[in-house]
Amino acid sequence: MSRISRRRLPLVFALVVASGTAAPAVAQWSPPSNCSVVSQNLFVREVLTDLYYWNTYLLPLNPAGFSSPDAYLEAVKYRSLDQTFSYVGYRASTDAFYSSSQYIGLGYSAILGETDYRVSQVFPDSPASDAGMARGDRIVAVGGVPIEVLVASGQLGNAIGPSTEGYTVTMTFEHPDGSRVEAAMTKRPVTMPTVMTTQVFDVEGRRVGYVFFRNFVEPSIEALDAAFAALREARVQELVLDLRYNGGGLVSVAQHLASLIGGTRTSGQVLSEYFHNEQNAFRNRILRFEDKEQALTLDRLVVVTTRGTASASELVINALRPHMPVVIVGDTTYGKPVGQYGINFCDRVLFPVSFTLRNAAQEGDYFGGMAPSCLAGDDLDRQIGDPEEASLREALRYIRTGECDAPVPVTAEARRAKKILRDRSVRTGFDQIINAY
Repeated sequence: MSRISRRRLPLVFALVVASGTAAPAVAQWSPPSNCSVVSQNLFVREVLTDLYYWNTYLLPLNPAGFSSPDAYLEAVKYRSLDQTFSYVGYRASTDAFYSSSQYIGLGYSAILGETDYRVSQVFPDSPASDAGMARGDRIVAVGGVPIEVLVASGQLGNAIGPSTEGYTVTMTFEHPDGSRVEAAMTKRPVTMPTVMTTQVFDVEGRRVGYVFFRNFVEPSIEALDAAFAALREARVQELVLDLRYNGGGLVSVAQHLASLIGGTRTSGQVLSEYFHNEQNAFRNRILRFEDKEQALTLDRLVVVTTRGTASASELVINALRPHMPVVIVGDTTYGKPVGQYGINFCDRVLFPVSFTLRNAAQEGDYFGGMAPSCLAGDDLDRQIGDPEEASLREALRYIRTGECDAPVPVTAEARRAKKILRDRSVRTGFDQIINAY
């Protein structure tokens, strides 16, 4: 970790999270005198007062009056913009996810609609895959209680239970053919593949690469290098980058991925600039695109997004926009133009929003999300990577014709841009980044 001045921060990485190349110099606060709740809460207050991006908006509440550092953070943070960003996690689970792409769970992602709860992904060698669950299945009951009842009562999350190894959940799910399965699944460590699909399509004489990328963690570097080396060897001329469920992660991985896409076009150029609060302005710095052996050097990028596309995923899109056309296909992204540093204390990690990021054109602050150029659905009736799946089909159509089948009306795009606090997933913090159960 580099230093420039002042004090050092006991941090593990920075999220959008920033990592490895963390902050140029960050403060050393007094560690908790012990790991009592009050001591931990006081430590959180000390860090927030200094480093929190919106520190002037912190509510002046007594830390001793809260049952945990989590509860204190939730009570004092700037909820007008920071409802789901800042959080307190556990060091063991944080380290497992960012170092090994692992989490404790059942091994599936799902989309909750108005009337159903459909599986969007199942990870290999997980309790969900062992039970026969697959993309497109409908989860109809958890613990014997119908999904519609759990949703109406706000108890779905409680029914699925904590991220605790050995915790068993009984689910009933329905395959597309109408057959039902009831399975008792016990939570255990699940490894989430980072690059889940790499393909090449021929679209009217053009070689189009397709990468489905799931999370920005340390193992992503090797996986991305392998994927882009394969695309280079296939001499692809276009790229569809599918980030539809990618909740973000490490800035260093975002820098790596953006550099692989930009190639010689962007090498050495400004990727993004950090901006901290006024008393931490000395930490502001510029992040640049790097030279990568496997880089493609594309003329444009087509990205597939949903409302689960967040943080480092949005950073890649925003960073590339001043340097090449970036076409978004799908739905509006989550809207997280800020990042955190991970600060260890006791067995916990504090992730306070600490900086905002702007691209080379000084564009950022997309709290309302990034609106798509071409509207497309997440087609759960087809597998990821199927060229007939709705979002991928629209992306390939745009590459073929230069037009959208369903362009976003200007009025709708303007409405979305102005709606800063739209409906978000009830999952926050670490759960939002993993975006899986």
